[in-house]
Amino acid sequence: MIGNSLSAELLLDRDVTDAQKDQLVTMLGELGVRADARRALAHRGPAELGWVVLLALPLHAFLSGLGAEAVKDVYTGVKSLLRRGPRGDGAGSEDTGGGVGGGVGGARGPLVLHDSVSGLRVVLEADLPAEAYRQLVALDLTAYRIGPLHYDRHREAWRSELDEAAG
Repeated sequence: MIGNSLSAELLLDRDVTDAQKDQLVTMLGELGVRADARRALAHRGPAELGWVVLLALPLHAFLSGLGAEAVKDVYTGVKSLLRRGPRGDGAGSEDTGGGVGGGVGGARGPLVLHDSVSGLRVVLEADLPAEAYRQLVALDLTAYRIGPLHYDRHREAWRSELDEAAG
């Protein structure tokens, strides 16, 4: 539970059901995060990231208030919830190795954390190792300007290729 209540915005893919939306809001509320949920526009440009859930909040406060295991639990909870079918019974939960959302009306994609202060985005992909979550909560987000941040499994580090390219 986070000491002071945080406000967050949940932007959901159109394939996330109302029941799933309500469960996500409840799950975040139990962590002390007051979430306002809304739907993404039906049409996005080809350059948009293919996420299923985008959680926008003061990221530093969220990460430092929860710790690595709790952030991993949030991700696991969102992933588990979205794998269930529209009836919440596991129907359509077939996963072919994609990110969060396997089986949600065919939706695929990661959970994206969006820092409402800096605009930086952190992409939580499927099956991140525990070390990725430990590094994430200790990460100096001010060291990045462009993002999005992805965990590089080969380098075992969070990085932004766009920041690296910009020098």
